[in-house]
Amino acid sequence: MWRYRELLPVSPLNAVNLGEGGTPLPRSVQLAADLGFNEVYFKNEGQNPTGSFKDRGMTVAVTRAVEIVAKEVVCASTGNTSASMAAYAARAGLRAAVLIPRGKIAKGKLLQAVVHGARIRQVTGNFDKALIKARTLASKRGLYLVNSLNPYRIEGQKTLAFEVWEQLRKVPDAIILPVGNAGNISAIWKGFSELKRVSATRSTPRMIGVQAAGAAPIADAYAKGDSDIIPWPHPETAATAIRIGAPASWKKALRAVRDSDGAMLTVSDHEILGAQRLLASREGIFAEPASSASVAGLLKASRSGLINRRESIVCVITGHGLKDQGSVGAAR
Repeated sequence: MWRYRELLPVSPLNAVNLGEGGTPLPRSVQLAADLGFNEVYFKNEGQNPTGSFKDRGMTVAVTRAVEIVAKEVVCASTGNTSASMAAYAARAGLRAAVLIPRGKIAKGKLLQAVVHGARIRQVTGNFDKALIKARTLASKRGLYLVNSLNPYRIEGQKTLAFEVWEQLRKVPDAIILPVGNAGNISAIWKGFSELKRVSATRSTPRMIGVQAAGAAPIADAYAKGDSDIIPWPHPETAATAIRIGAPASWKKALRAVRDSDGAMLTVSDHEILGAQRLLASREGIFAEPASSASVAGLLKASRSGLINRRESIVCVITGHGLKDQGSVGAAR
């Protein structure tokens, strides 16, 4: 993704990278036929170095940490952010501190952070409590915060839009992706908006976000037409990566959905786990539950008529299934 260096706000001379980006965009063979769609694609971000889309943002955020001579980076995480941050911090020679909600993180993701040498601190409560403590640590001790509140993360994640445009040689009609802390949907929308702003494209896709029904404050606000969200104090879903009740980037997410004439959907855990199994058995792509929310969203949008079967659709698969294995048996 560093081939887009002119569009990134850091110097490539300092780039801390592990070969992130350039992930495959296979066209659906089986599911598209099953559903009667002409064009469905899967942007498989599980093929990034640490197995998730987080690497796109982390390479830029940690590069910025090096530029400002930070000594230690910190994040709150449901799993993927901690794994990615720990790896890039190790690459840069920085210390890494991770705050996780006790008992609320997939073991595979936690193992990655441990192996890469991060200091792990468990927090009583959910991700939202962990993020509050991470922000406090960053403020009081001068640690560099790399959660999606960090604008450099968003700058890196927007490159997914550039890649999709190059791979398809056009702008798709819709992008469907999971929404947790909501940084990714706003980042991808930013990328497509920039392409249009520089006249590289004439159109932008509809952004369709998908939240788990047990952790859906943004979808709830969207459905009601509200301009603010009401945080959910006790979010619960098998899709651990999007188990977030007070998403930090909710304003940008709502703006992306509304400005793109998109939508924000909810899907049940049953639908998510069913989509996970369907994606693996019909397309050969093993995605973690949160990633499978995009495919569950595709199925729901198809049934409701939200998307036209002649349109080109890209489902973003945000992380590899091996990172969160605990729910696989429940999908049977």
